[in-house]
Amino acid sequence: MPQSKLISAVEREQIAQLQLLALGVVEGVTAGRHRSLRRGASVEFKEHRQYVKGDEIRSIDWKLFGKTDRLYIRQYEDETNLRAWLLVDQSGSMKYAGRRAGLSKHTYAMRLAACLATLLLSQQDAAGLALLNEGIERLLAPRSNPSHLQALFAALVQSKPHGPAQLVSSIEEIAGRGIGKGLVFLISDCFTTPTKLATALSLLRHGGSEIVIFQVLDPDECDFPFRSLTEFRSLEIPQQLRSMDSSKVRQAYLNRLSAFQRELSEASAREKIELVTCRTDQNLVEVLAKFLQSRGRQVNHLANSGGEARNLDANRRITTMQRIWRRVTRSRR
Repeated sequence: MPQSKLISAVEREQIAQLQLLALGVVEGVTAGRHRSLRRGASVEFKEHRQYVKGDEIRSIDWKLFGKTDRLYIRQYEDETNLRAWLLVDQSGSMKYAGRRAGLSKHTYAMRLAACLATLLLSQQDAAGLALLNEGIERLLAPRSNPSHLQALFAALVQSKPHGPAQLVSSIEEIAGRGIGKGLVFLISDCFTTPTKLATALSLLRHGGSEIVIFQVLDPDECDFPFRSLTEFRSLEIPQQLRSMDSSKVRQAYLNRLSAFQRELSEASAREKIELVTCRTDQNLVEVLAKFLQSRGRQVNHLANSGGEARNLDANRRITTMQRIWRRVTRSRR
């Protein structure tokens, strides 16, 4: 079926708007800096990795398949520099949209994912997408060709948050597929048990990936502005609703939120996972610029740490987002 039949006119317009927004954000983040001069693909073979559904069939090493009866992809030097996955939470809680922000957590997550994908592909790096709900709803393997960006945008625009969260089991399923080394972004409100979430993500980290969580919250969830009798309805289980005097439960809610955030931060730190918490009323340019600047300081620290930095460089293990930062800031040389 042609793409014109799969994607409605409204969705095509949404994709175009999403692309314009993402390009604008990336230009804002990288303003005044030159793009990487790296072009084309290298012919120097680097390594094999296990085949993932969505990979190009022409990249399969059929000789190795004949020997092992397993599918592996041949990767080349240029292709191993950066391979990123965007994991986007599709649970019902992501539908929440307070009046102050004017958009839902899902919409913000969709835009953030689009901006990250645009940034990655603008550096000729590979980006893949996994939409997570009660399992993996949609999976697009990482690719670096420009046309892949449209496929990512289409999948994001067509995504719909719904139902109860099964975030931990979905991440465990991703880890079980053997996605290889690289960079993994989780974009979610993280409304699950923090220790279980961090443990699930650690499966990806132990597989050689670097993990970054972008926790997306609505301003209402951060400061609980309700003061009078209010009806609260679950976005994951619609049958669950409760009316209460908000002023009487506000402090208890804020205390529980503070404890939850502290537990999430500590669990992430234990597993060496970077946590970035953002609100849906925050500008995406500011969120991404602050994140990249933070990573840039880590690059400088490694560069000044003598033996440790030399060891990392010798083993080609400098983290993938640090490579992005180096490319983005080359114009200052």
